[in-house]
Amino acid sequence: MKKVCLILVLAVIIGTVSLSAQSKKKAVKQAPVKELKQKVKIQTEMGDIVILLYDKTPLHRDNFIKLVTDSFYNGLLFHRVIPDFMIQGGDPDSKTSQPGAMLGNGGPGYNVKAEFDPALYHKRGALCAARESDNVNPLKESSGSQFYIVQGKKFSQSELNNIEIRINQSKKAEIINGIIANPPKELKAKVDSAKALNTNESYKMLVDSIDTYVEQELNKRGKFVFTQEQRNTYTTVGGAPHLDGAYTVFGEVVEGMDVIDKIAAVKRDRYDRPLTDVKMIISIVK
Repeated sequence: MKKVCLILVLAVIIGTVSLSAQSKKKAVKQAPVKELKQKVKIQTEMGDIVILLYDKTPLHRDNFIKLVTDSFYNGLLFHRVIPDFMIQGGDPDSKTSQPGAMLGNGGPGYNVKAEFDPALYHKRGALCAARESDNVNPLKESSGSQFYIVQGKKFSQSELNNIEIRINQSKKAEIINGIIANPPKELKAKVDSAKALNTNESYKMLVDSIDTYVEQELNKRGKFVFTQEQRNTYTTVGGAPHLDGAYTVFGEVVEGMDVIDKIAAVKRDRYDRPLTDVKMIISIVK
């Protein structure tokens, strides 16, 4: 398993993208999601953190509850901490790792389907699922066990404007990759010509020539825009807005943000691993 990371790739990656065929089966009505309002407690030597799991993300909620019930997380480390950003844990390899070893590749052997909801965002205290990068994980599926908690920082309105631009550039890159992999009829000749030449210049000319089509497609899918609530939160409370729409947010801290601040402030090595292990025990709050 390649390293689970939190890097949003904005470059256009030329390559084959797997596209699934649309199902012709009739839509099946899904049963309403059961509301649990379940909380979990993360115990560390620095203090306790209580987290509310969102009912809007039932796949992640139920998976997390199962792992906690199975004592999966007990004895694992917060193996990656970055001040003003986040603290990350949940790698089972961390339980028996040697000091200084690089971590972040482990998991339970499966991923969890992404559950994006515009109302759930990377505000300070958000519980989110780590995952592999887009080039090996185009569906943005979550790691089965690794998670991070946002410490974050405050952003200005102009910084949020720039993040909106970068996120929409990334969305356009995804559209372009899809066109190159499976071109629509009206663009097939242009794509085939660029592929035949197979040079950076030919692909650059292709991207320039289909910009209007890509922009129209982006408008159909919906441009990324921060809501006023999100802008207010990111400018007054803080968070990690550049990750919105790219990683599943499935809970939030309701007690113990001071503990997260303490963990984020510990001394760390070149891999952002704490020099002194920060172990966790997670339990269900009954």
